[in-house]
Amino acid sequence: MNIPNFLSLLRIILVPVFVIFLIQDEYYKALIIFVIAGLTDVLDGTMARLLNAQTKLGSYLDPIADKLLLATSFVTLAILGIIPSWLTVIVMSRDFIILLGIAILSLMSVTFEIKPAFISKVTTALQIGTIFFALIYKAVTHDLNYNWILALFWLTASFTVASGLVYIIRGIKIINRTNPKEVNK
Repeated sequence: MNIPNFLSLLRIILVPVFVIFLIQDEYYKALIIFVIAGLTDVLDGTMARLLNAQTKLGSYLDPIADKLLLATSFVTLAILGIIPSWLTVIVMSRDFIILLGIAILSLMSVTFEIKPAFISKVTTALQIGTIFFALIYKAVTHDLNYNWILALFWLTASFTVASGLVYIIRGIKIINRTNPKEVNK
């Protein structure tokens, strides 16, 4: 077990702690845990590259930890009424569609490379920002203007939908390039 993999595991372990703080209305503590989890994400990738410590385990742990943190955050914050349910449905649906596409391509024995699109990176940043600012809004006194958070919700939703469409188009192109005889093997 190397340090980057330990940091990914730590992020996974922090998820239930984050949820417990949310359930207990301890938004400031939840915000701190979310920031710590975010820092572990930055550190694990950076350290893996700098220390040449990239592992197969890490290539699975890191995205699992990221998706677990984001999905759990959106679902919990929606249940608590802090983030709109419709936004959570959009975020979760996009991830489900991507996983479904990967499963279909794998079942068809189609070789493909999972390479994040630029819009996907922007989408992830917006999703993290949405959670972060929603937590700040709840952790700090409510003297902040809530309208800008609503605008962030819509921006995040727009990029999430656009990103999902990009992956759907990519998947269709991969399937269309595949030789039909290869698919039926």
